[in-house]
Amino acid sequence: MKILLVNKFHYLKGGSEKYYFELAELLKEHGHTVAFFSMKNDKNIKTGDKEYFVDEIDLNTGSKLKALDIIYSKANEKLMEKALDEFKPDIVHINNFQRQLSASIINPIKKKNIPIVFTAHDLQAICPNISMLNGKNEVCEKCMKGKYINCAKKKCVKSSGLKSLLGAVEGYYYRINNIYTKKIDYIITPSYFYKDKLIEDGISKDKIKGIHNFIDINLYDVKTSDGGYALYIGRLVKEKGIIDLLKAFNKVEKSRLYIAGDGPERQEIQKYIKNNKLEERVLLLGHLSGQEIKEKISNCSFVVVPSIWYENCPYSILETLAIRQTNYRSKYCWNTWTCKG
Repeated sequence: MKILLVNKFHYLKGGSEKYYFELAELLKEHGHTVAFFSMKNDKNIKTGDKEYFVDEIDLNTGSKLKALDIIYSKANEKLMEKALDEFKPDIVHINNFQRQLSASIINPIKKKNIPIVFTAHDLQAICPNISMLNGKNEVCEKCMKGKYINCAKKKCVKSSGLKSLLGAVEGYYYRINNIYTKKIDYIITPSYFYKDKLIEDGISKDKIKGIHNFIDINLYDVKTSDGGYALYIGRLVKEKGIIDLLKAFNKVEKSRLYIAGDGPERQEIQKYIKNNKLEERVLLLGHLSGQEIKEKISNCSFVVVPSIWYENCPYSILETLAIRQTNYRSKYCWNTWTCKG
C-alpha cells in the first residue's frame, strides 16, 4: 500500500514526531511505500522518501501568523491536492495537523474518497488549548461538547486573548464541519483514557481504537547502573509540570536532577534554578539524541514524569520500561503489548 503520513513538524520535537517517523519505518519494513506531508523548517529531517512541505507558520512568535490560514489555508489545500495527484496514496495517516496545516488538507482527501486515519496525540479535538488546562494551569473540561467560548474568556492559549479567540473559532469550525465525527474515518488514541474522552465529547466509539505508542525493544538492550540522579525527559512546556518538580526537588537535600529536553519554558526553569541556588544540583541537558537518552535512562536512579495535564502514553515511560526490563530477559519476555513469563 501507499501511505501518506501527515504531521505539522518534520523533526524530532516531541513524542508525536517520534511516532510519525518510527511508524514510517515500521510500515516500510512491512513492504509499504510512504511519503510525508509537513511544514518547512531548517531542522527538518531528510528521509529519502517523497516529501511535501507547506510554508511555516510560527505560532509562538507570530512572525508569520495569518489568522485565516489557521482556520483554512488555500495554499495548504493546493499542496495537498498536488501530493495526492503525484503520490496517489491508498490511505492518508494524519498526526498533529491542526493550526499550522489546518483543516484545509482534509477536503482534497475526501474528494478523492481516500480513507483518513488520525492519531490523536493530544486532546485538541476537545480543547482549543490542546492540554485541557485553563489560563491558571488547572485541569479544565469546560470546552467539552463544543463550549469553546470558555477558552476565549479565560485566555487559555498562551495567555493571549487573540490566540485564544482564534483557538475557539478553529474549534467551532472543526465541529460545524464534522472534521472529527464524519470526515476523518478512523481515530487512534495512544491511551484508552483519550479514547473515553473523545467518546464523552460526542465521537462514535465505533470509529476510535486505543493503540499504545510503540517501540522496538531490541534497540534498548543496554546495561544499567545507578548514577545517583533523577531524570526528566521531554519538552520544556508548562503542562509537563517541571516547575512543580523543581519545587518538590528543592525540598530534597543532597539529590541531583537532570532535565533533558528543550522548549518555551526553558527560561522560566533557568530562572527558578538560579533564584533557588540549585545550579550545583540541577543540570539542564538540552535536547538529546536517541542514543544519549538511552544512556541517561540506563544510568539514572529513576525517571520522573511530573505532568499536570492528561498525559497520553509518553515515550519516556516506554523507553524506561524497555531499558529496565531488558535486564531481566533471562526470566521474562517483555514488549509493549504483552508480558509472558
